[in-house]
Amino acid sequence: MTDHQQNATIPPELGQHTLSPLGKPATYISEYDPSLLFPIPRLEQRTQIGLTGTLPFFGLDIWNAYEVSWLNLRGKPQIAIATFIVPANSASIIESKSFKLYLNSLNQTRFADSNAVLTLLKHDISVGFGAPVQIKLSLPDEFSRQQHGELEGILLDRLDIEITQYHPETHHLRTNRDSPPVEETLVSHLLKSNCLVTGQPDWGSVQIHYVGAQIDQEGLLKYLIGFRNHNEFHEHCVERIFMDVMKHCQPQKLAVYARYTRRGGLDINPWRSNFSSNQLPHNIKNARQ
Repeated sequence: MTDHQQNATIPPELGQHTLSPLGKPATYISEYDPSLLFPIPRLEQRTQIGLTGTLPFFGLDIWNAYEVSWLNLRGKPQIAIATFIVPANSASIIESKSFKLYLNSLNQTRFADSNAVLTLLKHDISVGFGAPVQIKLSLPDEFSRQQHGELEGILLDRLDIEITQYHPETHHLRTNRDSPPVEETLVSHLLKSNCLVTGQPDWGSVQIHYVGAQIDQEGLLKYLIGFRNHNEFHEHCVERIFMDVMKHCQPQKLAVYARYTRRGGLDINPWRSNFSSNQLPHNIKNARQ
């Protein structure tokens, strides 16, 4: 059995916390209720992949929420698309079902204008994540400017490979040490993992940019497909990929970016990097988002 053939274990705070909405029938509250947000400390899952002390990367989690609505002072519904940019060094993530329930609690709440909504969101969401969160509300007159596109890079999915195991096995990660260092961007749309608690499928595309000995593409694709039966939150899947590639391929520079399809009106797009190019990842929705 390989080091990742077992799925990640459920953190104790998820199984024991009676306030957690995970795995329970939901009562949809449409009046403002910030207590619906359920933070989950990042440390528990990070410890399982050897992340203790100073993080070997920096990064962001980009959340897009497509089901944001409230009432104006005359009771007329307003809608928006919200983008939340969360620093990877925040103390917690927010469980996505609780995030949706919180946003739903704004539906029958009256606000003077979108700025009032934005101010409230910045406060509540930053408290939930345990760090300042950047938030943007895109109103309907901006919808036509929403960008769409695919992650750029060499497509690994073109390779005709045979798969026999569906767990992320690190022995597939290897390099050609005899070749000179390269700079490459590799992309796959075949990433799939499962929610740590509910088991629901999480579909995504992943982009890996690196500088170093050339990574074996067939092995990398087999490793990524191996997440297909793996239970872990989006953010920690990306951090696991980052740590495994760093350990077994030892690139000088590495950035991992995944864009997951939406579930419950939310998509989550984690990015981790150990080098700065003065450019943040583009929040461009792909075809499946």
